[in-house]
Amino acid sequence: MSSSVAKIAKEANVSPATVYIYYKNKEDLLVSTFLIIKQQLGKAMLKDFNESKPIRDILHTVWVNTFDFIVKKQELVNYAEQFENSPYSDLVNKNQTDKNFEQILKIFKKGIEQKIIKDVSIDMLEAFIYNPIIVLTNQRKNRNTKLDNKTIETAFQLAWDAIKL
Repeated sequence: MSSSVAKIAKEANVSPATVYIYYKNKEDLLVSTFLIIKQQLGKAMLKDFNESKPIRDILHTVWVNTFDFIVKKQELVNYAEQFENSPYSDLVNKNQTDKNFEQILKIFKKGIEQKIIKDVSIDMLEAFIYNPIIVLTNQRKNRNTKLDNKTIETAFQLAWDAIKL
């Protein structure tokens, strides 16, 4: 995140002036990029979303969709992770990103209400569902696990076992 607008523009093969047509400053560019990635992730997670299915099946679909997105868009996910761990993340209104995941949050709440999912904070549930995907798809952290369908299913079952009652 220490790149200047000039370096970013050079990498994009545009002039720095062009960047300023679309963004007020570097912070605006970084925040906007992060929000776009979160929007894309939210949309990908909700592919084939069917609220009438059982909670486990819904979360399985979301899990597989998330896994697929992260594998295919690793550079975007790396950017989002780096952004979230930087001071720039303080510039983002959490409501802006949460709206991309409202349907998933509703499923967590429904699962808690129906006593299917443990009654813990949504942040904790997300940590046990989302973070395993991040670790498994990160080739620097995960060099010894083959990412095939069996591994993905096993990982989902472990995550599900962590949050279910």
